[in-house]
Amino acid sequence: MKLTKKTHACVRLEKDGRTLVIDPGGYTEDDATNGADAILVTHEHPDHFDEAHLRAGLEANPAAELWTLRSVAEQISAAFPGRVHTVGHGDTFSAAGFDIRVYGELHAVIHPDIPQITNVGYLVDGSLFHPGDALTLPDHRVETLLLPVQAPWSKVSEVIEYVREVKPQRSFDVHDAMLTELARPFYDNLIGGLGGAEHGRLAPGRSVEL
Repeated sequence: MKLTKKTHACVRLEKDGRTLVIDPGGYTEDDATNGADAILVTHEHPDHFDEAHLRAGLEANPAAELWTLRSVAEQISAAFPGRVHTVGHGDTFSAAGFDIRVYGELHAVIHPDIPQITNVGYLVDGSLFHPGDALTLPDHRVETLLLPVQAPWSKVSEVIEYVREVKPQRSFDVHDAMLTELARPFYDNLIGGLGGAEHGRLAPGRSVEL
């Protein structure tokens, strides 16, 4: 599996000539869904869900499909009949040749005065986990954790504890568009030194083979 980081929470996964894109939101590049065979969206916040990106990918490839939770599906399903699938915790399906299992139900708490929205995470091929905006614990061994490293709803101690609880072989930063270059070494040292797993980050456009 080839992992390519896009800006913020978006990643592209490639295997056997097919491409799966997760969370092509408003902060990510306009080409995020180019060539996508399948798209997954974790929740409705605009840094994860951008309707223009989804439409571009689904219109460019008439065989491409989208899997997401109801709050997103309701906004785009009418334009693509039969190609937008609603999923929730515990569901399993195949997308572009990848085996997917869905975990989680709610977005992390930003503030008690802000109502929680729904959020799901995706375990891909039983090895890579993208939790969206929650520190969801999958009941499965994870080799690669896509780690939401900085957000209005988290602090670094919680991020470190999350890595410790998931116990991945490695983690790569996502949800990092608002993290300054000045802060990155600080986060790298803390998460890499205390998380108990190999920790890395990829600049947008960079790839790694898993």
